[in-house]
Amino acid sequence: MATITALKAYDLRFPTSLEAHGSDAMHTDPDYSCGYVVITTDAGDGLEGHGLTFTCGRGTEVVLVAIQSLSFLLVGKKLEDIYGNFSGFWRALTSESQMRWIGPEKGVIHLATAAIVNALWDLWAKREGKPLWKLLVDMEPEKLVSCIDFRYISDVLTKEEAVEMLKKNQEGKADREKEMLEKGYPAYITSAGWLGYSEDEIRRRCREGLAQGWTRFKVKVGADLADDVRRCGLIREEIGWDNTMMVDANQRWDVQESIDHMKRLAEFKPLWIEEPTSPDDALGHATIAKALNPLGIGVATGEQCQNRVIFKQMLQAGGLQFCQIDSCRMGGVNEVVSVILMAAKFGVPVCPHAGGVGLCQMVQHLAVFDYISVSASLDNRVCEFADHLHENFKEAIVIKNASYVLPKAAGYSTEMKPESIRDYQYPNGAVWQQLFKEGKFTAP
Repeated sequence: MATITALKAYDLRFPTSLEAHGSDAMHTDPDYSCGYVVITTDAGDGLEGHGLTFTCGRGTEVVLVAIQSLSFLLVGKKLEDIYGNFSGFWRALTSESQMRWIGPEKGVIHLATAAIVNALWDLWAKREGKPLWKLLVDMEPEKLVSCIDFRYISDVLTKEEAVEMLKKNQEGKADREKEMLEKGYPAYITSAGWLGYSEDEIRRRCREGLAQGWTRFKVKVGADLADDVRRCGLIREEIGWDNTMMVDANQRWDVQESIDHMKRLAEFKPLWIEEPTSPDDALGHATIAKALNPLGIGVATGEQCQNRVIFKQMLQAGGLQFCQIDSCRMGGVNEVVSVILMAAKFGVPVCPHAGGVGLCQMVQHLAVFDYISVSASLDNRVCEFADHLHENFKEAIVIKNASYVLPKAAGYSTEMKPESIRDYQYPNGAVWQQLFKEGKFTAP
């Protein structure tokens, strides 16, 4: 009976703003960062749970306070009690009577929840000696469903329905798993289209991507319509018309603005417009989708959908044609699985959001689980990839033939190298101390 003995939290930041990596219409100078959690136990097996939640620089310190404020619900608890009633523990974490007030189940408090829950899943997978995707795929349907809190979504998905959906796809699972191991999960690349890149940099990255075998490219839009037209044109010029292009406005527009701007960009044949407006506006997304679907443009969103309830409303309203789960915005794997199941019920393909710090590391597991155990289809399904910061992880993602190679190491692929944790801690890590000294950043 292993007991959790400690939870350590780290503010890790990477100076990506120096080269405009990650820049978009809303986040013009992000420094990719994370609230990073390490959970230890008295099991004596040397295993630790490593989890994180993604942030963009300033504000990470607030997330860290939230993580530490929730830690009392974890430290001293027996792992068997948590994993034996994971939905109950998840609800206790998200419904603590005083902490709940600053959510509930959204914002900073939910980001903190994700870091903790992701670390618990990493530890569970390590204890089972499996990568997370394999842990989920091998789990009995009843056991997996028991990890989900169905409060607020039982009107569209019940426990019984969820179990039946998973049981229905038991046939063929072994073949799909073999296929994934042989071919990997298809991906698209975002790294060519950051808004802050120069024209020469975009062209260079498009050509480099094509040479590496990429056929799907995403470009950031939303700052200026004329510039959007110019940039979409040059990317089409580089990648041609046989390859796929997506566009992402990162919530920049109002509803009618989204429709008007996308009608102008329709000539470039984008597969989808991602996050055209407020991530909370289910009916606004539905209005946009109704206007753009006849043009062959779908609506995609999810990286800032704060919980399963927003996703439920988006699906009910027909507000999205591509469901972009995020491994950190919601409360960890438990809640993500509930959205994957709801999307399958509504017939909407799941195309995970990634990039950032560690998001690619995690969503590869979730996408593979969706295909093997839930959707059993790759139609219109693709997982985001951005080529930044993976070298900081012990088991860095591997891309081959524009697809994610399935991770084989036990865990959630979230464990960072000790030197990265040491050097990128903010503000006292060696990297930040040097940047302050050089005057590239102002010390706090």
